[in-house]
Amino acid sequence: MRDFNQSEHAHRRFNPLTGSWVLVSPHRNQRPWQGKEESPSRPLLKSYDRGCYLCPRNKRIGGQINPDYSGPYVFQNDFSALLPETPEGRNEDHELLVAESETGICRVICFSPRHDLTLPEMPVTDIYAVVDLLASQYAELGAIEGINHVQIFENKGEIMGCSNPHPHGQIWAQKTIPDEPAKKSVRMSAHWEKTGRTLLGDYLEVELERESRLVCANESFVVLVPFWAVWPFETMILSRRHVRHLGDMTPSERHDLADIIKLLTTRYDNLFECSFPYSAGMHQSPTDGADHAEWDWHMHFYPPLLRSAKVKKFMVGYEMLATPQRDITPEASAARLRALSETHYAQRA
Repeated sequence: MRDFNQSEHAHRRFNPLTGSWVLVSPHRNQRPWQGKEESPSRPLLKSYDRGCYLCPRNKRIGGQINPDYSGPYVFQNDFSALLPETPEGRNEDHELLVAESETGICRVICFSPRHDLTLPEMPVTDIYAVVDLLASQYAELGAIEGINHVQIFENKGEIMGCSNPHPHGQIWAQKTIPDEPAKKSVRMSAHWEKTGRTLLGDYLEVELERESRLVCANESFVVLVPFWAVWPFETMILSRRHVRHLGDMTPSERHDLADIIKLLTTRYDNLFECSFPYSAGMHQSPTDGADHAEWDWHMHFYPPLLRSAKVKKFMVGYEMLATPQRDITPEASAARLRALSETHYAQRA
């Protein structure tokens, strides 16, 4: 009988951040593909679109006029999923039928006035301005009474549900700590109480020693494919220094964060020479007034592309009914991303 080899044989991997598992089936990479394929395309966008409700000087659907902004611009979402004035209440007419009100604030952040520039195509100085604005938004929203969590995220590309091609992100601040960060809080707290160290700080030490899942790095941050990654080219940005949230970062670290975001997203675009879609977001300590020394700021990127710009990964069947599953190993996807150029393919062309 052959010895178990995780690069060849089916196995499960544990996610210490959430307590969940992922099934890895590397032998399935050889199977033929006869499923749906999408045509790759590079959007031909203008720098300004008079019909875009996010461009400067244009009227939004809600009737407001955008200012003639020249850098990143943030405003209240015209169709917020959460509202601050929702009345408090809880309906529990049966122990299995429970509903309670939720309050919050939703904002949109346009990364720049340019309608045609995604993050990998922006200068680092412009991304730095975005990071700075996100840090001030986290501080401002987190200081509001009744706001206990601030979620910053971006959906890039139509297939990720992005409703407008003008590059932008969102900020949802709310009363309740959502499920994913709440699960992480439990796991991080347990590790802190057991070791006196942070979970992701210890994990980063292991990854820096092993090196097989590293993608790129700079003085302040490391990009890696998590050992427990679910999506084919999923990555995570980790800080070399213990920081709980954006407000803990020095100006130099925020600049390095802008730099590492550009390095990573450029690699993504270069992988299949397309505007690479993903959902990305920062997880940082809750804003409930506690110190949260156990928390490490980190950023996730969840891209759906699998074999090419034409083939997407979906969570269906077994993955919806049982547990997430992937074919390409995290080590193999990290190696592919690591080998890519840091110059955007459109600039090379």
